[in-house]
Amino acid sequence: MSTVRSLVDLQAQARPEATYFIATETGRSLSYGELRDSCHRLGALLAARGLEPGAHVSLVMPNGLATLRILLGAMYSGYCVNPVNLLSSAEQMRYVLDHSDCPLVFASPEWSARVGELVKGIARPIEVIEVDPDAADLPGETRGEHPVPRPPSPDALALLMYTSGTTGTPKGVMLTQSNLAANAHAISEEHRLGSGDRVSAILPLYHINAFAVTMLAPLAHGGSLAMPPKFSAGRFWEMATRFECTWINMVPTIVSFLLEGPAPPREETRRIRFCRSASAPLPPEHLLAFQEKFGIGVIETMGLTETVAPAFSNPYEPGRRKVGSVGRPSGCEARVVDEKGNELPDGTAGEIVIRGPQVTVGYYKNEAATAAAFFADGWLRTGDIGVRDADGYFFITGRIKELIIKGGENIAPREIDEVLLRHPAVLDAAAVGVPDRHYGQEIVACVIRREGVACTDEDLRAFCNQHLGRYKTPRAILFVDELPRGPSGKVQRLKLLDLFSAAA
Repeated sequence: MSTVRSLVDLQAQARPEATYFIATETGRSLSYGELRDSCHRLGALLAARGLEPGAHVSLVMPNGLATLRILLGAMYSGYCVNPVNLLSSAEQMRYVLDHSDCPLVFASPEWSARVGELVKGIARPIEVIEVDPDAADLPGETRGEHPVPRPPSPDALALLMYTSGTTGTPKGVMLTQSNLAANAHAISEEHRLGSGDRVSAILPLYHINAFAVTMLAPLAHGGSLAMPPKFSAGRFWEMATRFECTWINMVPTIVSFLLEGPAPPREETRRIRFCRSASAPLPPEHLLAFQEKFGIGVIETMGLTETVAPAFSNPYEPGRRKVGSVGRPSGCEARVVDEKGNELPDGTAGEIVIRGPQVTVGYYKNEAATAAAFFADGWLRTGDIGVRDADGYFFITGRIKELIIKGGENIAPREIDEVLLRHPAVLDAAAVGVPDRHYGQEIVACVIRREGVACTDEDLRAFCNQHLGRYKTPRAILFVDELPRGPSGKVQRLKLLDLFSAAA
């Protein structure tokens, strides 16, 4: 099955009455047969709006039945979806909506007015349709028989997902129908998933992890997902057990939040076979503490937006997992190479590269970034430094890219720098990630003030909140006389941590 459409059609034909989706708050659900009908209706709706197959459809929406229906229905019908990260600043969101070339945006009620204002300054016309993410029907949608859309080709673009790079400018990762289908199968096989499995879908669908692992993977193995509107640590275990989930897909931030709360009785969670962690490194002490407290094994994995989420996974069998390792290649090849792309022997640190059917074809309208992302023969450069052991397990030891990973979200420190430098009181600035118990990393920044110009920590944080959004605003700002720099003049970000330690 090499397209999203073929995955849906196979399950709808084989098990039309089987449940695919449950909304935990409203109780609304979709069987596989209903999902296929929903995809036909969505395709008809987009065609009625004048969209040709291949057009890009953006979404600014939180999780919900309608959100999932739009994403799957558009891809099924040969369109490319662009789910926009709701943590983006207004400037970033406008850039994404402009750069993506979308003629149409679906936006939830709390976002529709803001999106309408953002798109006014964009040269091409963009229609904004307000949609309740939990609605059973979409505006203008009709029930009944609809023409079946033409099937998309495996190499058709299906997902355009923007991610921050080292420059701070979002890059549109292009993923094809076959990329998505390949990883749905790989996830299902890696975790031994079948038609009786149900995942707790607590991560946002605008993130590649939830998009691939909780929404698409069940289509490959015939399982189902239970989706609340958002994650709640206080209600998580009750939701997971009441809806009979058999596996959990999390990020380390959620693991740390759950460790702060009580553990449910073991008999209530007996159905849960494993917890899968991804999107950021999981501290070994948190992994071991989670297993001890909740009695549920943790499978650590790793991937990128560029690989449709997971490219590495620890084995399903508990005795074969290695704590601290991201596991072995999953559905792809991987190796460790030097700066020229030459493979290094086991135990030698170098850059981890990946090649396989789930690897992106490149970045949208960005040939330079695409060329820089690959070595010869299709090897994708991850930007991660690591080693492979003699058993084929990979261990991450550092990052080439200077990204801060906060709660599974990649944040470019230069993006923070550039906003701070726009403040009239700031002469120079540099941001860095510091360890954080809940988020993995939190953002802090060192700032040199201009002589004779007053400003406070609160002034700069309010300025950042305005231009970056709360999530990317530094938790703390330290005023310094100079920034540590190397011989080339580049800021040595790791040395910023020493400044914060000395000031503590």
